[in-house]
Amino acid sequence: MLKIICVGKIKESFYKDAINEYKTRISKYTKIEIVELPDYNYDEKKTIREESNNILKILNKSDYNVLLDINGEELDSISLANKIDKTLSINNNITFIIGGSIGVSDEIKRICNYRLSFSHLTFPHQLFRVILLEQIYRAFKIINNEEYHK
Repeated sequence: MLKIICVGKIKESFYKDAINEYKTRISKYTKIEIVELPDYNYDEKKTIREESNNILKILNKSDYNVLLDINGEELDSISLANKIDKTLSINNNITFIIGGSIGVSDEIKRICNYRLSFSHLTFPHQLFRVILLEQIYRAFKIINNEEYHK
């Protein structure tokens, strides 16, 4: 099973449509759940503390937890597919964490098994959720030797 924990809500309907499309496609291969948590607009320290505490409340430490982090390791699509395949062969659950716009606490960084970066570019959170889902879908197509990835 895959879980995606996200800080912030999706507002635009075109992002919601894309997210639902990829969730449907991914569900052919595995169960997928997206958990949306509120984002805050306090001072930086309080915002990180509140958002991180909400993540910690639902984070299962026995899952393989992947933090999406600009300073994490960059993988190509085939390497990501291999990582997902290998991880799911040892652990039934992978949780991807998309923190708030100013990041997550050091505690969450320590708890996570892996830190993954898609780029050093900054993406809007709503768009990034779509990008993550598309790459997960692509990974399952690669794992199953199905046509899609080029």
